Amino acid sequence: MPGSKTLLIHHAERLVTMDAERREIADGAVFARGGVIEAVGPSHTLPATADEVIDARDHVVLPGLVNTHHHMYQTLTRALGAVQDATLFPWLQGLYPVWARLTPEMLRVSTQIAAAELLLSGCTTSSDHLYLFPNGCTLDDTLEAASEIGIRFHAARGAMSVGASAGGLPPDEVVEDEDAILADTERLILQHHDPAPFAMRRIVVAPCSPFSVSPRLMREAAVLARRHGVNLHTHLAENDSDIAYTREKFNCTPAEYADELGWLGPDVWHAHCVKLDEAGIRRFAATGTGVAHCPGSNMRLGSGIAPIRAMRDAGVPVAIAVDGSASNDSGHLLAELRLGLLLQRVARGADAMSAREMLEIGTLGGARVLGRSDIGALAPGMAADVIGVPLADVALAGADDPVAALLLCQVARVGFNVVAGHTRVRGGELTHAELPALVARQRQLAAALREPH
Repeated sequence: MPGSKTLLIHHAERLVTMDAERREIADGAVFARGGVIEAVGPSHTLPATADEVIDARDHVVLPGLVNTHHHMYQTLTRALGAVQDATLFPWLQGLYPVWARLTPEMLRVSTQIAAAELLLSGCTTSSDHLYLFPNGCTLDDTLEAASEIGIRFHAARGAMSVGASAGGLPPDEVVEDEDAILADTERLILQHHDPAPFAMRRIVVAPCSPFSVSPRLMREAAVLARRHGVNLHTHLAENDSDIAYTREKFNCTPAEYADELGWLGPDVWHAHCVKLDEAGIRRFAATGTGVAHCPGSNMRLGSGIAPIRAMRDAGVPVAIAVDGSASNDSGHLLAELRLGLLLQRVARGADAMSAREMLEIGTLGGARVLGRSDIGALAPGMAADVIGVPLADVALAGADDPVAALLLCQVARVGFNVVAGHTRVRGGELTHAELPALVARQRQLAAALREPH
């Protein structure tokens, strides 16, 4: 019957379940039906056949990784010369005029490029934060593109409403009317949000940041999100300039500002939080407010090292994220986990965080922050989102601990990536997109965006 296709992934050298017991199974296997896992265990205890069988010999198999903060359109402006050495605010001010030339096709192609990079690096679920809509662009463009390439997608309807003339950071040409923002956000929720288990598409309410939207929009966005039962997301406490802006404009810390506006709770997660203070960490923990840790971007822009160890110890839900590909400038999620692991050791010592804890942040941590209980682990009843990393690769040759090696070594690509029971990467290559043609078109569009005349 439709939707009942079976999938067997077996003979994994090590199967990392991330289940309640955190089992790691030698010669492990996963059996799924209709995109949902039915059984997990040693290969000899599971069925020997299925509609599709993946031989995972010489692979570490684990749950698909979850990316909780991205700006996929920024893949069009990677390594832009004028802002290569800038901190956050000058970086943004240099890029806003470029992004003002975005077109719907640019959004679609850049979303697929970003999703392809994520799929090849082990990601099965990604959030994307789009906060400017010039030249007829809509969030629908990214939703369509993500659906075509097959990634599980949380589309965050961002917005900027306070332009430079009103004391904000962005130029007036890229801000929107607040009533129009709220109306379009509600339209997207009603048309596209799927609250059901195993949903491939969800909508997030996501005004951009304290320095680009008003307190009124933040408050009303929170009310709108909770009326419809969808999650909230924004940037917070990213660097020293961000802190200074909030203190000058609102006479409080970013965490206090978020608290005042109704932006704390288990349905909220904030990107970065590099400068979240001890009081803020305690308040986030008490309210179950999540954090998307973006180590590569924070390093690239010189923002600092987020206190992830302290957050985890306090009970703050922490996830991983690549952030925008104009500030990282990579969308490789396994590499991002590696950076997160190493940065905590720089800040707190060699025993500050283990590879397995960081892998948990990249799977279960991401699921929790996105408000999902159906992804992040390999167990019966969970989504069949499964990745495999080949150990017979030069970068992993000689590794003693194959699980820790996923982060202590440098993985180039996953061998396979299964999303909702559908194989999206096989043999290290995409199965549902012509990557060379997509890259060629992306390069043409990026050139046109940089040099419109």
